[in-house]
Amino acid sequence: MPEQTTGSRPTLEAVAARAGVSRATASRVVNGGAGVRRPLVDKVRQAVEELGYVPNHAARTLVTRRNGAVAVIIAEPEFRIFSDPFFEQQVRGISRELTAHDSQLVLLWVEGPGDHDRIARYLGGGHVDGALAFSLHNDDELPSIISRVKVPTVFGGRPGWPGASSGLALPYVDCDNRGGAREAVRHLVSLGREHIAHIAGPRDQTSALDRIDGYRDVLLDADPDLVSQGDFTVESGARAMAELLDRRPGLDAVFASNDLMASGALRTLRERGLRVPQDVAVVGFDDMASVVESTDPPLTTVRQDIEGMGRLMVRLLMRVLNEGEEHTGAPASVITPTTLVRRASA
Repeated sequence: MPEQTTGSRPTLEAVAARAGVSRATASRVVNGGAGVRRPLVDKVRQAVEELGYVPNHAARTLVTRRNGAVAVIIAEPEFRIFSDPFFEQQVRGISRELTAHDSQLVLLWVEGPGDHDRIARYLGGGHVDGALAFSLHNDDELPSIISRVKVPTVFGGRPGWPGASSGLALPYVDCDNRGGAREAVRHLVSLGREHIAHIAGPRDQTSALDRIDGYRDVLLDADPDLVSQGDFTVESGARAMAELLDRRPGLDAVFASNDLMASGALRTLRERGLRVPQDVAVVGFDDMASVVESTDPPLTTVRQDIEGMGRLMVRLLMRVLNEGEEHTGAPASVITPTTLVRRASA
């Protein structure tokens, strides 16, 4: 039987003929199906390589019921996504792991409530196999949207929105935010610092809440005036540091809830003529290379494996997808460890 082609494009029939197997067997091998003996698998794969066969996406979707795409939803405005290296690192980990699973990344971000209908339509339209969502805020509608359209989803960060503890399966990946914060503050205490301030992150995100809890775990009687609010940006860290110095000019250390705010704090301290760490010791959180390598002095910080957490999110999602529709539970969520990285700022 002659090998069939469509124009210059080889067909699945051509692969089957070259390998000496049935079209059904060739289809199972090409689409990752089971139940084919190893020698036949090798023959089909050799035929695919020799002919340069590329599977038809639409046909493959009918066979596998997969689109080969995953939505990555970031609940932050565009300027945050492209200015904060945290998102770059996490998306890099997600992208690399999706590539290893032969799946594509579809990036969606939420500028505001007006985007929710668009995302609901897209997720409900069957365009993706699942979703990864992170940087959610407590009042975010995304969890209820995801639940309504029934798209398998893994979250980045411990769920903290209303209803998160209602029994709904919400697999997530996070780091030990509270434990890392405790380690940071204990380090400052070990240096003999007595007036330790905290620049907190947004109070509607669990990572920031867990870090301020870690600060308070160590400093049980901390002065409320030694805590100032930021929003995880450099500018908010600089502003919060100025507020702290105005309220408590004698403070001798500060733990910032992320590296960007710590770098802003360093800028304010330098402008005020204060030496780091001699006058004020500074510790951040994240250990993002693009930030800590540019601070003066080099920043002591709590390291979390941001890229690794992105990879873990994909692995949890693939476990859900591979276990199929009969799977009723959720894979165990993962909390990754943190490590204090000591440099010159504290």
